[in-house]
Amino acid sequence: MPLLGCVLRGQLDPTARDRALVEVAESLKEVGRTLRQRSPRAKVLFVDYLTLLPPAGEPAPPLSDVDVALGRRVADTLERLTGEAAADTGCEWVRVAQASREHHAWSQRPWTMKPTRFGLPLPGRPAPLHPNAEGMRAVADLIVGMVGRAGNP
Repeated sequence: MPLLGCVLRGQLDPTARDRALVEVAESLKEVGRTLRQRSPRAKVLFVDYLTLLPPAGEPAPPLSDVDVALGRRVADTLERLTGEAAADTGCEWVRVAQASREHHAWSQRPWTMKPTRFGLPLPGRPAPLHPNAEGMRAVADLIVGMVGRAGNP
């Protein structure tokens, strides 16, 4: 089994994974509440992660269909939880996942690195499933665009 498959399936059983996602949601909200309390006029941005996997129905070799489905489910959940945390705490949400849907690792113009067969980084390249230079630039542009938007503190 490729390394990523081990990470996605083997590290946490489904109950522990779901419990961890609930904890992430509460942690995000706590961060938003704390920042709002300490600096009520600050512009606080929640930034979700780049889309890594292709849309449903498209393969993502060397990952198995089971690993890809699980990865999509976790990514969708984290995206939703990030948006909910921003909304619940009066913060803003930089929707990187949404902006990068067409730039997944298997696309023609990826913003992240495709995993290798063994999940190990290649010398001189970003680690698998991490942003490449174009992806980092795109995320920075999205953040700058939101920070510079008129009518915000």
